[in-house]
Amino acid sequence: MVNQNQHNARVIQAELDWLQSLLKARSAMNSNSGNSIREVLEIPAPPMLEKASSYANLVQKLGLNEAERFLLILATVPHIKPQMLDMFMGKNQLTQQIFTEFGGRKGKNHNGFIPTGETVLFILAGSDLEKRFKYLNLLSSENTLFKEAYLKFSETDSDEPYLNGMLNISRDTLQEITSGKVRKPDFSADFPAQLLETEMSWDDLVLNPHTSDELREIEIWLKHKDKLLQEWGMHRKLKPGFKALFYGPPGTGKTLTTTLLGQKLGLDVYRIDLSRMVSKYIGETEKNLAKIFDRAERKGWILFFDEADALFGKRTSVSDAHDRYANQEVSYLLQRIEDYDGLVILATNLKNNLDEAFMRRFQASVFFPMPQPEQRKMLWSKGFPSNVKLEDRVDLHELARSYELSGGSIIQVIQHSLLMALDKESATIHLADIREGIRREYHKMGRTI
Repeated sequence: MVNQNQHNARVIQAELDWLQSLLKARSAMNSNSGNSIREVLEIPAPPMLEKASSYANLVQKLGLNEAERFLLILATVPHIKPQMLDMFMGKNQLTQQIFTEFGGRKGKNHNGFIPTGETVLFILAGSDLEKRFKYLNLLSSENTLFKEAYLKFSETDSDEPYLNGMLNISRDTLQEITSGKVRKPDFSADFPAQLLETEMSWDDLVLNPHTSDELREIEIWLKHKDKLLQEWGMHRKLKPGFKALFYGPPGTGKTLTTTLLGQKLGLDVYRIDLSRMVSKYIGETEKNLAKIFDRAERKGWILFFDEADALFGKRTSVSDAHDRYANQEVSYLLQRIEDYDGLVILATNLKNNLDEAFMRRFQASVFFPMPQPEQRKMLWSKGFPSNVKLEDRVDLHELARSYELSGGSIIQVIQHSLLMALDKESATIHLADIREGIRREYHKMGRTI
């Protein structure tokens, strides 16, 4: 029985063979060796007949023409068959450098040839200016492959030819076309965001009723955004995504609520801690943010930016270069948020620290207050596991009435009391241990019982 990898390998090998024939044709045309072909794309691309091939599925889904298929396989080659482009590494005997018309660059650690925009135009058009101008449209940001971030060109210095940018295939696209699966990214320097997951459910969440009502609008948008924007034509009048601010004291459920929203609707949630991402090195913050947004395109992820005041705090003046660059960082993130077609949530403990102009950009501003006694009672009741019992002196109603604690603090108290019971080899929770846990939480807040 032929498995999916074998189907896919056959399709990609046929595409590589086609690319090889294009390269040979360009080489022959460039050397004036009497080749009868006048344009390399006269050589037909192989038919996409393998329904079990993830590569073929992507080509068919996007409706790629032959020039776009050429772009896709060329961007893939350095990752699956880099030696295929060694033909471009021959040196000009006069300059002792790679021929200028080939374009191409070497990576920092990759010894092979990485194609650039100039390489694309050389293969397709050679030195024919009319054809080069024709194929420039292929490299436009409006091309689906670039617009939807399947491919991208690396940035070049402003005073260098923009076609000198390296043609790169996104990591997710490479995984999709080679294995048929896209692995969820791990937190790393290349992707400074953490996947949020929980074994808790929406029933475990205890919120103020007004907070729950405000969250309902976000949930409705996530369910119906495609119909709203496309079928009802509101994409002409509305921004593509939804922006929300979650604010309130620590431990009141901002992170858990975001995680459960994703869980309820089958969407991945990625947390970005802005206080850790903001770099003291000029320009690095934008690069860090770009890594996340570039990867998130087309995924439907919920992006959760924590500690928003680290970047969006009020600025009274612009006194030096770092302040000016900090404002550039804010502008950059705002623009990426505006352009993102999914849900972006920014969270802060201190709403008053945020700039008022920034606040007006949100469709929703959701307050997570400290829980009231009735909510604290529910948090205490839901927090203890069913296989323990409370000693008779423990009155959860009295605990909820007497101690103003957030949901996060209550679960810390419960954990302390459970650990004390385990240490005593008992399944009984003692009031003294609960009170000690409360004392510790109050101490963290600079308060006393």
